[in-house]
Amino acid sequence: MTRQGRHVVFGAGQVGRVLCARLVAAGFDVRVVSRRRPSSLADGVQWRGADVSDSSAAREAASGAAVVYQCLNAPYSQWPELFPPLQRGALSAAEHTGALLVSLENVYAYGPTEGRPMTEELPLAARTVKGRTRATMTEELLAAEQAGRVRIAIGRAADFFGAGVTETTLGERVFANALKGKRADFIGDPHLPHTYNYVPDVATGLMRLGTDDRAIGGIWHLPVAETLTTRQLLELVGATVGHSVAIRRVPRLTLRSLGLFNPMIRELGEISYQFYEPFILDTGKYREVFGDDTTPLAAAINETVAWYRTVSEQRGARRPS
Repeated sequence: MTRQGRHVVFGAGQVGRVLCARLVAAGFDVRVVSRRRPSSLADGVQWRGADVSDSSAAREAASGAAVVYQCLNAPYSQWPELFPPLQRGALSAAEHTGALLVSLENVYAYGPTEGRPMTEELPLAARTVKGRTRATMTEELLAAEQAGRVRIAIGRAADFFGAGVTETTLGERVFANALKGKRADFIGDPHLPHTYNYVPDVATGLMRLGTDDRAIGGIWHLPVAETLTTRQLLELVGATVGHSVAIRRVPRLTLRSLGLFNPMIRELGEISYQFYEPFILDTGKYREVFGDDTTPLAAAINETVAWYRTVSEQRGARRPS
């Protein structure tokens, strides 16, 4: 069933912008809400400036919403302090308007799984600060639903990659380095299977959750084409850029040492367990209900490399001769 009415996307980051483009292309009335106006948005998307951690501002920004998408994030080093208030603002907005709340989550709350594939039935057994924060946020959503305050659908994804996605483990230090003939920086064992979600497929999955009543009340792992080892994935990158891609591994001890001086690296070290065991997101539940909403992995790699190549050429053109 297609849900008519305004679709309000909280967050204009790497997923929010793509989701807006998907929704407006499908003919929906789309509004995106963020603190600052995004540098680029798809034609037809309305922007509204608001601090979503302010519940009254979030409710006003979501006026007329039939669906609210929570695609927000907080600075990595300030997750426990800043992220929960943002979600509470989105929750308040959905409750106030009567909208369905579609919440994007990662998989930190599961914690280590000893290599077992992650399914939606896994307990939230995180041992890290960010994982426990994520689990508490999920529990808040489920409690609000159980109390009858709001309808929800939760979509979970693993590590992102794609055009415009730079600050991830499969971001600039991999794709931009590969184009330059440099080694790709990597944490952990690249010969283990590791799920990476292509951002356009994440956006497609969220739109599906927001427009199909079968999604309501469920937790769903968002679409992925397939899970390879990171080494196999880099071979696909190499085939696209025209040369093999070597790996520069960052040992755990080095990561800890660098984290003493760099807060971002310190936070990355907290979830490094994901790269020392098989890290597999099982999306069978989603496929069984909604079908295959994925981009073939080779095509996703090609599109990502093409974006990085364009950015590199633009940067070169701006340099003084």
